Amino acid sequence: MTRRQKLVLVLLLGAQFTLAVDFSIMNVAVPVIGRELGFAQENLQWIATAFALSAAGFSLLFGRIADLVGARKIFLAGLGLLTAASLLGGLVDSAGPLLAARVAQGLATAMVTPAGLALLTTSFPEGPLRDRALGLNGAMLSAGFTCGAVLGGLLTDTLSWRWGFFINVPIGILLIVVAPMLLKKTQPQRGSKLDIPGAVAVSAGLIALVYGISQAGEHGWGNASTLVPLAIGALLLVAFGLIELRAPEPLAPLHILSRRSVSWGNIGGAATFIGFTAMIFLLTLYLQDVLGYSPMSTGLTFGVLGLGAFLGGVTAPRWIGVLGSSHAVLVAGLLTQGIAAGVLYFAGGGRGWLGPVLALAFVSSYAHVVAIVGFMVTATSGLPNEQQGLATGITTLTQQVSITIGIPIMSAIAVAQIRSMKTASAKAATLEGINVAILANGLLLVGIAALVGFFVHRRRTHATPSA
Repeated sequence: MTRRQKLVLVLLLGAQFTLAVDFSIMNVAVPVIGRELGFAQENLQWIATAFALSAAGFSLLFGRIADLVGARKIFLAGLGLLTAASLLGGLVDSAGPLLAARVAQGLATAMVTPAGLALLTTSFPEGPLRDRALGLNGAMLSAGFTCGAVLGGLLTDTLSWRWGFFINVPIGILLIVVAPMLLKKTQPQRGSKLDIPGAVAVSAGLIALVYGISQAGEHGWGNASTLVPLAIGALLLVAFGLIELRAPEPLAPLHILSRRSVSWGNIGGAATFIGFTAMIFLLTLYLQDVLGYSPMSTGLTFGVLGLGAFLGGVTAPRWIGVLGSSHAVLVAGLLTQGIAAGVLYFAGGGRGWLGPVLALAFVSSYAHVVAIVGFMVTATSGLPNEQQGLATGITTLTQQVSITIGIPIMSAIAVAQIRSMKTASAKAATLEGINVAILANGLLLVGIAALVGFFVHRRRTHATPSA
């Protein structure tokens, strides 16, 4: 890398790390925020869900806007919104303004993440340099998500939950000042128009879908508050597909989604994010409700996962060279992540299990980031620069939706198992529910790995003779 490329990489990775921290930094502080600002118990989930809904619902839209007006403009605008929203969130004194700040932070994430990834992929030529940059980006995403939980606990206990917001303000100002010096102006697409009906349909559909899944974690999958938004979301996404078939300038050209590298790459990416976020949630329950560790101790143990994530990002590009392709790395990462997570099924209720559990979690975290790099390279390779914003918008959408739905899905499995064990003690029932959910998590990852390996390899095999 040139000196300029290294500086650009540091800038973009810093932005992505900050956004990943924002996703989880408030989770540890939720009970304290609820008490101070008067949240009802049933509304506490909205501190996290408000962020996730806006981040997931608008990622594809802003990825396309980045193509149309220039990724650099959207990146800077998103940083400005993130800084302002974080300042507001630290100053609020009631529930409504806090949720508004979280929505704004989610919108900023939907702007900065795809625009930043588009700047990253266009700053480095396709090949080893881009693989290395995407590897470090994957490490920052997962390490940021993990560090957010640790940092949130430290700030809440030592200072105040408000510093979970305030910490973004100086970082955001620094990035806004430095970014124009390092990032080249990106050329917008001339004469192109935004597909407004498609944008409305996909954003509303994704918001309804994510809302329904978030309700499932609280009310169950058979409740009307879950089924109605899920049905509305599904109908809107079907409408989006029909709109795209007829639109002169579609928001998401279906020929891009028809590429197996894009479609199956994103399916593999969805699986690895679902698996990792669900594992963190289940391990949190295991460490606190089964082994009896405090929230602070639990947060600090996740430093092991952060270390695994960092090492995975650093070494993943080398695995692409060893295995010969990014999709092979994606499959290997998913398999390793799934096996390591699935073996956690055998964890018992004694504290002697802490060492083996953390070792398996470390391996799963390492493999998760290796899979992320395989996913990012697979899903963005072979596309021209003017479609990188769309491609990275799709990968961002995959990431945000998967992070949001992983916990409710595995939580529902755990709760169903716990409720079925009516005669067992609370600790034994909880352990059994966690074990069953973690096994389902591992089986999901292994199954998706097999499908990705089969379909992407089949596509490459069929394409070779004609090439």
